[in-house]
Amino acid sequence: MASTLADADPIDERALSKLRWRCRRGLLENDLLLERFFARMGTSISQRQARAMHTLMDLSDPDLLDLLLSRKPPGPEHSSAEVLELLQQLRPVAQQPA
Repeated sequence: MASTLADADPIDERALSKLRWRCRRGLLENDLLLERFFARMGTSISQRQARAMHTLMDLSDPDLLDLLLSRKPPGPEHSSAEVLELLQQLRPVAQQPA
């Protein structure tokens, strides 16, 4: 139970700054979606969301964009609950399920 509570804790300011830097991408479309997420979340990004974001940042820009736009399903290495939740939060509103 303690790890679940820690997962919901927001990351500190330094970790947030490092995460934002890591999320800078070569494709403008990815940058726009990621920046929109950071603007909406402010400083309340959780430990769980940060871990999931780090996982997604290991992807190439075209693969990340495909996931963000739901053009392809996540592979097994990107199908954890925390990554899937983050993908839903990152996707444009028009892509969200009704």
